[in-house]
Amino acid sequence: MPVIGAKSIRDMTRKEFEELPHRESWDEEVECNSLILLPTRRLHDSGYRCIDMVACQDDIAFCRVAGGSDVVNIEGIGGFGYRWADREGASRFLVAPAGWSIDCLKKSGLLRIFPSVTHRIRVGLHLSNLEIWSIADERRGGNAAPSDEGSPRRP
Repeated sequence: MPVIGAKSIRDMTRKEFEELPHRESWDEEVECNSLILLPTRRLHDSGYRCIDMVACQDDIAFCRVAGGSDVVNIEGIGGFGYRWADREGASRFLVAPAGWSIDCLKKSGLLRIFPSVTHRIRVGLHLSNLEIWSIADERRGGNAAPSDEGSPRRP
């Protein structure tokens, strides 16, 4: 997690982002409140460049979470949200709004992606496709995953 007194992402150079350590375990999910997209020079088997991503908490970068992915799937592959197959009924296909945004850091020129302040990001396992999801942060007023209540029924 973030180090007290660490440099703000607003003041970091691209080189400083590249020098951050990778996450400790590639087979565990990571939570943060923003991600910095860090394009690499490596080519994926697909012919596209690989994208590294840096996890940040409160504007402090704490680790790189990808490096071999050529695609980032927002709200997972298919866009149905986190663990959509575990949900019941019509809610299986509903994704609560997260208000995704992208901005560009002034010093490094890198792009930052983040959901609204009521959500956090969960970063999936490091695979060829990197999945990221918005997760409601109930401490900040985020709503949990959609439910079947009030959703339309299919015949």
